[in-house]
Amino acid sequence: MLKIDNVSKSFSNVLAVKNLSFEVKRGEVVGVVGQNGAGKSTTFKMILNFLSPDAGEITINSKKLKNDFLDNIGYLPEERGLYLDMTIKQQVLYFAQLHNYSKTKASKELSYWLERLAVKGTERTLIKNLSKGNQQKVQLITTLIHKPKIVILDEPFSGLDPVNISLLIKIVKQLKKEGTAVIFSSHNMNNVTEVSDKILMLVNGEQKLYGPVNQVRSKFEKNKVYLEGIFNTLSPSNFSGILNQKDDFPGKVLTFNSEENARKAIKKAKAEPSLTGYRLLEPTLDDIFRRIIKEEAMKNA
Repeated sequence: MLKIDNVSKSFSNVLAVKNLSFEVKRGEVVGVVGQNGAGKSTTFKMILNFLSPDAGEITINSKKLKNDFLDNIGYLPEERGLYLDMTIKQQVLYFAQLHNYSKTKASKELSYWLERLAVKGTERTLIKNLSKGNQQKVQLITTLIHKPKIVILDEPFSGLDPVNISLLIKIVKQLKKEGTAVIFSSHNMNNVTEVSDKILMLVNGEQKLYGPVNQVRSKFEKNKVYLEGIFNTLSPSNFSGILNQKDDFPGKVLTFNSEENARKAIKKAKAEPSLTGYRLLEPTLDDIFRRIIKEEAMKNA
């Protein structure tokens, strides 16, 4: 549906995005991760036609992106922006009309969204009288009220408590079921893992990883081991190549300098009669992100 093909963008002497290529299909969720300044927001703004790429092409359904398609895109920016003296209803209807969506339909559907997102307020509540979390929910409603075909969420989980994070994750999964293409950025790798079909990792504007989450994870060494029940007879220091340890009740997670040493640790632990549990752990997206950032820092040192 949405295809970014070899896109680059510079600001003065700063290359914000370099030769970026990826696509988002109908009913697919792509999680975009990267440090601050990695090029995530710049990429989103090019998709929205706020910025024009210096090179490359952005297409929707194989057609060059034009302003007339923007009514089919829902965008939640990282910088929240609502009119504080409007009521919830006035605010939502205003954004619906900006997207040429029926004011009557939006009015009828508002109550559904207020209930679905558990907004603590009524249609007549002023935006300024809502908590920051509830203001964020209202802005999400303005993003979705016009039933967009593509939804872009820039740091949507920022500032939300665990209950509301779960609520937002359910919304994203529902959008996926309905065939909506969703792109979102987040610094929370657990959220990215839970809802994404694919991951796109940017470092200094360059694409470092792209593909299905499990496929990406499978390319990296498994250098962590969970062990329990043996630490009355063995110390973590008894294992070769250990980098660090972390308590994970009722056992410990040990990190090694290689998968080979991780597997050797399991073999050694199996010889202990007091062993009650063990597991070679898949690398998390957080582990992978840290490894790549460290490698890039060493390259540029």
